[in-house]
Amino acid sequence: MSSSQSSRSAGLRAWVLAAGFLLAGGLSACSPTVQLAAPTEPIHIKLDVKIEHEIRIKVEQQLDQLLSPESGLF
Repeated sequence: MSSSQSSRSAGLRAWVLAAGFLLAGGLSACSPTVQLAAPTEPIHIKLDVKIEHEIRIKVEQQLDQLLSPESGLF
């Protein structure tokens, strides 16, 4: 092999190697990532609806008892 052929194949090898590194770097840069993180603030769940509902049922039951024919109110 002559010196011009060996330098040409070395130059070609360097270009192929550089293209391979660029292609691998480009493909790894485009890979999707998924990150899970805990919330920084606590989660608040309001249960006011249930409490109000229980109070309303109790009041309605007391009114039914008060207004029943057995109560003697009427």
